Amino acid sequence: MNRRHVPIAVVIVATASLLLTACGGGESDSKANDKIAGADTGDTKASASPTVTATGSAQRPKVTLPSDVTDVFEGWETGDAAKDAVLADASRRIDALAYAITEGNADAPVLAFYYKGDALVGASQWVKEFVDAKKSMTGETRYFKPSVDVYAEGKATLTYCSFEGKAFVKDRATGAAAKTPVTDKSYLLYSTRLEKSDKGVWQTAVLNSERANDTCTP
Repeated sequence: MNRRHVPIAVVIVATASLLLTACGGGESDSKANDKIAGADTGDTKASASPTVTATGSAQRPKVTLPSDVTDVFEGWETGDAAKDAVLADASRRIDALAYAITEGNADAPVLAFYYKGDALVGASQWVKEFVDAKKSMTGETRYFKPSVDVYAEGKATLTYCSFEGKAFVKDRATGAAAKTPVTDKSYLLYSTRLEKSDKGVWQTAVLNSERANDTCTP
């Protein structure tokens, strides 16, 4: 599969992204028919999606993923309070995108809580692709090798890797998962820029991804 190259306004990996991205499906198939980005790594400490709690002056919205969808974050605690605040909201942003996809709601308010600008437009458009294709997601996604730089007041960059080999798109009506083999292209490198809102929330403003980057592949 070949990764499609599109403007940041319509690139979401989730991500899950969850920032979520997809391998190029080709032909007339929707890109939502492809695998969902997750992550994998070695023996680093792993944890499931953090519980969304209130920090700073903002009450974070509660996000509950379906029982068949799990986001796992490995090494997402540094011991530095400033960096860990960025990582916490970035992980919640990944959960938010997965939640919107499973809910089939491109206008889910939680997206605007953790995204802004072009990244918010891209997140909504990506969820809409799933909705239009009558697809959802299933499986475990893992995120690893985060690197945070709080380079100015209220501004930060975050890079991290993902592995999508255990997460898949599924048909919303039948629940059937479109499983695909693991290759180097199952691994992605994400580069993001975040800005702190007036409520103290680290929102993702810019998000880019690259498949099969040597930083992330085994």
